[in-house]
Amino acid sequence: MNFLQSIWSKFHTDEDEADTRILARSGRASQQGIVPSEPKAEIDRRIDALYGLLADTMGTEKFVVQAGKMESIRLMRSPDRCSRVLALQRIVEEDPLISPPPAEADLPAILDDLEDRIADVRARQNLENSIERRVNEKLDKDHADYVNEVRRQILQDEDPKKESPHDARKREELERLDKVQLTPSVMELLRPQSIDEIVGQERAVRSLLAKLSSPYPQHLLLYGPPGVGKTTAARLVLEAAKRQKHAPFQEDAPFVETDGTTLRWDPRDMTNPLLGSVHDPIYQGAQRTLADSGIPEPKPGLVTEAHGGILFIDEIGEMDEMLQNKLLKVLEDKRAYFESAYYDPEDDRMPPYIRKLFEEGAPADFVLIGATTREPEYINPALRSRCAEIYFEPLTPQHIETIVKNAAEKLKADLEDGVAPLISSYTVEGRKAINILADAYSLALERGDRLRPLIRNDDVYEVAQVSRLVPYVTKKASDAAQSGHVFGLGVAGYLGSVIEIEAAAFPARDKGKGTIRVNDTAGSMAKDSVFNAVSVAREITGIDTYDYDIHLNFIGGGNIDGPSAGMAILSVIVSAVTGLKIRQDVAVTGEISLAGRVRPVGGVFEKAYGARQAGIRTLVIPQENEKDIPAGHLGLDIHPVASAAEAFPLIFEDYDAVDWKKFAGRKRKKQG
Repeated sequence: MNFLQSIWSKFHTDEDEADTRILARSGRASQQGIVPSEPKAEIDRRIDALYGLLADTMGTEKFVVQAGKMESIRLMRSPDRCSRVLALQRIVEEDPLISPPPAEADLPAILDDLEDRIADVRARQNLENSIERRVNEKLDKDHADYVNEVRRQILQDEDPKKESPHDARKREELERLDKVQLTPSVMELLRPQSIDEIVGQERAVRSLLAKLSSPYPQHLLLYGPPGVGKTTAARLVLEAAKRQKHAPFQEDAPFVETDGTTLRWDPRDMTNPLLGSVHDPIYQGAQRTLADSGIPEPKPGLVTEAHGGILFIDEIGEMDEMLQNKLLKVLEDKRAYFESAYYDPEDDRMPPYIRKLFEEGAPADFVLIGATTREPEYINPALRSRCAEIYFEPLTPQHIETIVKNAAEKLKADLEDGVAPLISSYTVEGRKAINILADAYSLALERGDRLRPLIRNDDVYEVAQVSRLVPYVTKKASDAAQSGHVFGLGVAGYLGSVIEIEAAAFPARDKGKGTIRVNDTAGSMAKDSVFNAVSVAREITGIDTYDYDIHLNFIGGGNIDGPSAGMAILSVIVSAVTGLKIRQDVAVTGEISLAGRVRPVGGVFEKAYGARQAGIRTLVIPQENEKDIPAGHLGLDIHPVASAAEAFPLIFEDYDAVDWKKFAGRKRKKQG
C-alpha cells in the first residue's frame, strides 16, 4: 500500500475529520521527506509530491474544500493511482465532470501537464502576493501621511503661529530676498519731499491745498501735461492738510494710489479691485472654510482702503466709462455695497462680518483726486459736476532748469555751464529732465576724475544721441522782421506750441483770376480761415487779392485744424501781398471774422507757454481772452485786441507809416 493510502487508513476511524486531517498530513509528509516502510514506484512519488505541492499552494483548508466540491475525496482515498490522478485533474482543472480515470500508460504525460499547471498557479499566486504586499505597503504609507496631515492641521488650529517645514522654508526665502536691496531709484531719490520743492505749480498747489484743508474737502480733478508733478503734489498736500486743525483728515489718513488704465469693469463683480468684489463659493478664490459651507465672501476694494483719506486715480480719463458710473454711486452713498445670489440672510452659519458687509456695505468715505493728461470731455460729465477742477501749468525752460539744478544738488554733483539750459531744450517734462540728468550723472561717475562728479554738456549730448532725443523747441524767434512769415500758436494735450506759417503772392496771369493754394494736410476749419482771411485782407488793404496767386504753407506739414490761426493767416497773407515785414518776436492767436473782428479761442494760457519756449516776447490775443491769462504772464508783453486793425500795428514793422489807400492805388496801377 502506498504512502497516501497509509495516511487514509490510519485516520479512517474518524470519518468526520478524515478529509481535513488526511489531506493536510499527506502534504506535510511529502514536504518533510518521510519515507514509507515499503518502497514506492517513481510514479507514486510524483503523485504524492503533486498532492503536497498543491496543498501548500492552495492552503490546507482551501485544498480540502476544493476537493469536496470537485467530488474527489473518494478518488483520493482509492488505492488505484489512476483514480488519484483523476482527483488531481478535477482539483486543478476545477471540473468535477472529468471522467473516467486515465489509463496507466498516459499517467506520465498527464503528470507532466499537471506539474506545469500547478507551476503556473503557484507563479501567479506568488505575483499576486507580491502585488498585494506592495499595495498594502502603499496604503499603510498613505494612511500614515494622512494621519500626519490631520495631526499637523489639528496642531496648527490649536497654534496658528506654528509653521510647517515647507512654510518655514518659504518664509526664510522671502526674508533672504528682503535683505537684498539696491539703492533707491533716481525718481524716488529726487522726488520732491515738501510742497516748497514743487517747481512751476505754485498756483495749482495753493488751490489744491485750499480745497483739501477745508472742513468740507472737495473731490478734485487735476488736468495738465505729464511729468509736471500732479501725483506728487496730491500726496504732499494731504500731508500738509493733516496738520491743519480744521481739516477732517486724521493723522493716519491713507493715500491710496491706483492707475485708471489698469481698472476695468467686470460685470460678474468677481474681480473689481476698485469697488470690491464677491467671491461666490463655486468660484476659484473663495475662502475654503466659507466655500465648504456655501457662503459667499465679499472683499472690499480700494474705495474702502481709502476710507478717511485720499483715493488718487492717475489717468482717470482712461478708466472704463461703466466703472466711472459705478464710482459715482460710491461717492454719493459713501459706502460700497455687495450682492450675491448665494447670500442667505437666514443662514445661521453666516459669519457676522459677512452679514454686516452684505446688509450695510463697506465704508467708503474718502476724497477722490483724479489726474489726467486728456481733455475734460473724456471725463464722465456727471463725475466732473461733482469735482472741483484744477489745471496744472506746463513747465517753462526756466522751471526745467530749476528742477535740474535742485536734482544735481541732491545727487551731490556739479553742473558745467549750460547743462541746465541744454537739458531744458530737450523736454518740457520735469520727470524726463530728471531722467536725462541721471543718465548724464552716470557718465560723469564713470570718468571718476573728481570727488564730486561734474556733469558736462558732452554728457548730455551723448545721452541725447543714445536716446534719439531731439530739441523740443526748434522754432526760434528773432529780432529781424521778415515778409511772408508769421508765428501762430496751437495747443495739444495742455502743451502749447508755436506754428510757423508762411505765404507767397505772385501776380496772376489773368487779372481777377488768381488762385489760393493751401497745404492738403490743413483741416477744413483751417482752410475756412484762409478764405475768411483773404476777404478781410481785401477789405482792409483795398487790394484785390484775386489779382494774385497766393500759396499758403504751414511749415512742418502737421495736421493743423481749427479757427484759432485765422488772425495769423490774415497777417501773413497781407504781408505776402503788400511786402510788409512781420516782427519775428511776436506770436498771434485768434479767430478772424469776415467783419475783421478777432474772436476768442481756447487754450490761450497754454499757448503762452509755447510762445515763451520759442523766445517770443510779444503775444497778441483776442480781447475776450484777456481774463484767461494774467498780465505779464511768463514775462510776455500781452496785448488783447478786438479787431485786425488793432492787431496790425503790433504785428507789422513800421505799420503806422503805411498809407493803405495810396498803397492799394500803387498796386492797382502797377497791375494795370
